[in-house]
Amino acid sequence: MLSGFKKFLLRGNVMDLAVAVVIGAAFGAVVTAFVTNILTPLIAAMIGKPDFSAYSATVNGSQITYGVFLNALIAFLLVAAAVYFFMVVPMNAMIARMHRGEAPPDPTTKRCPECLSEIPIAARRCAFCAIPVAEGTATTTRSSR
Repeated sequence: MLSGFKKFLLRGNVMDLAVAVVIGAAFGAVVTAFVTNILTPLIAAMIGKPDFSAYSATVNGSQITYGVFLNALIAFLLVAAAVYFFMVVPMNAMIARMHRGEAPPDPTTKRCPECLSEIPIAARRCAFCAIPVAEGTATTTRSSR
């Protein structure tokens, strides 16, 4: 029974997931520190007020602290912007640069000239409208990676 548990733990996808969770937590701490210590003070310098938690309204004797929600919303937007501009954009640029000289993959599907459905390149008859598709009559499309 323990050997089965050991095999389960040492499978590649379990270890990959564990590493991803640890790296994700560490990255989350870095992004949170960046937003808290750099972006929020910059916004406070421009706007003049970094903390909105004191904003509230009283409705029928209930206190609604909408400032806390504003703080959470601004923190979320700043974290999302930081991740996008400092991680996603550079990674997309790097991947595009790596694939710059590669030839596009061969097309795997074509469009039926009658119903415009995607059909395999080797098909001689459309699977959707059943008309014969002669070679060269359908326009070719490329499959996504």
